[in-house]
Amino acid sequence: MTTAGQGSRAHPAYRQPGILALVAAGGAAGTLARALVEQLFPARAGQWPWATFVINVTGAFLLGLLLQTLALGGPDTGWRRSARLGLGTGVLGGFTTYSTFAVETIRSPALLAITYAVATVLLGGLAAAAGMRVAQRRARPGGVAAG
Repeated sequence: MTTAGQGSRAHPAYRQPGILALVAAGGAAGTLARALVEQLFPARAGQWPWATFVINVTGAFLLGLLLQTLALGGPDTGWRRSARLGLGTGVLGGFTTYSTFAVETIRSPALLAITYAVATVLLGGLAAAAGMRVAQRRARPGGVAAG
């Protein structure tokens, strides 16, 4: 059953082929970038997985910066929505990796696994907050992000 006026609403993002293509292309680019970094700096058994750690913390910072910049710039419509979905969900979603983080954690010795897991989550949260703070500092007094 539909409600009155529902037919006049825009389709949700997941039903828009252009948005889906944007997310997919961004995801492919982010995944490729991550794969290249991990290939250049492969994890070694029993040692700190630096590539994944740096990827996830950097990705958290960039996502905080992106989302706060977009939020301060105006409503989540038009190009802002496309940027959020293409860059945030696509590129940064493909670049960061929970699955590799989880596998590296469970395959590590106990002390390393605990330290790695806690450090990743804490520093990821701090990095996201730092990215948001950088965006806020770059914002103009009127609440519009500076270019």
